[in-house]
Amino acid sequence: MFIGHYALGFASKRFAPRTSLAILISAPIFLDLLWPFFLLAGWETVRIDPGNTAFTPLDFVSYPISHSLLMACIWATLFAAGYFLYSRYLVGAVAVWIGVVSHWFLDFVVHRPDLPLYPGGPKFGLGLWNYPVATVVVEGLMYAAGVFIYARATRAKDSVGKWGFWSFVVFLAAFYVTYMITPPPPSVRALAIGAIIISALLILWAWWFDKHRTRD
Repeated sequence: MFIGHYALGFASKRFAPRTSLAILISAPIFLDLLWPFFLLAGWETVRIDPGNTAFTPLDFVSYPISHSLLMACIWATLFAAGYFLYSRYLVGAVAVWIGVVSHWFLDFVVHRPDLPLYPGGPKFGLGLWNYPVATVVVEGLMYAAGVFIYARATRAKDSVGKWGFWSFVVFLAAFYVTYMITPPPPSVRALAIGAIIISALLILWAWWFDKHRTRD
């Protein structure tokens, strides 16, 4: 899942209005923020295998450190604890914890059975990625709902808050569509580096326009 994770980050603003959207988006994509670094370090493995599922050319061979349910709970606790120590905002820390753990359950819906419960444990996945139209419908509806909730929970203070937000929404949707129609990445290294760059840019972008919006 991709924009479905961002949808949850957007929606979380309704429940943790004092937390930056950059943090709220970082939480549900946190496992995917760790994953490319673990790939580059050789700790986890992915294979570029067009046709592995109808939606993505990636075969997630091994990623128990970043994507097992047990480790997701550990990463969630570390992230939430760090955020609470920094902000002293319990509601935001709870939103962060839920956001990180939600990643496993959202991925469970779309992945084939490659998501481990714990390192070395059994693997699960419902395989929605084998049905591209259904995948797009589910993620698209989630994304629309998340954007709607955020837009209702906040209002722009200036043009950056308005157009920075809507350009982000359009860019992310366009990026999602582009991913589906472009050729697979040329190498795992290129995949990992590209994931790091695009994630960093999106988080900074979210931080930028969210600072120019206020609670409605």
